[in-house]
Amino acid sequence: MRMVSRLPKMVLLLALLALFAGQAEAQAVPSLEGIQSQADLDKAITTLDAALFDSYNRCDLEKFASFFVDNVEFYHDQGGVTLGREKLTESIKKNICGKVTRELVPGTLQVYYMKGYGAVETGVHRFHHPGHEDTEGVGEAKFIHLWQYKDGAWKIARAISYDHHAAAK
Repeated sequence: MRMVSRLPKMVLLLALLALFAGQAEAQAVPSLEGIQSQADLDKAITTLDAALFDSYNRCDLEKFASFFVDNVEFYHDQGGVTLGREKLTESIKKNICGKVTRELVPGTLQVYYMKGYGAVETGVHRFHHPGHEDTEGVGEAKFIHLWQYKDGAWKIARAISYDHHAAAK
């Protein structure tokens, strides 16, 4: 009889723990209003960049898609324009998953505050072709991400990937 009465309490406790764990993860990056310095902004966007490309490299498409607004615009100097989160995610699934991984070139990330909106992130990244490095080579490109802070979340509204070329050896 005692076990039955404890079950609802255990379920409630587990639900509360899950809720708090989700809130802790969501609060790992401060809100736009919570950013008090350039160092805070750099840390926030660096954290978001790492999480975005971790999902890209692991082909976690649900998490990857969560980093973009519904009507994202993605411009690629060789692939053209991709409009919308769904089309961008499908393109990643078709062209990237299991074929390409991305690494940020150390020391290239720059972040700029956009008052009342979010931030602009620029940098250089390299693309590897696991298992095919000898035939595919390492690619390199510059990028610009326009991060929007809205409704409690940081998301990319516009992305530009350009100047794709073979990385220097």
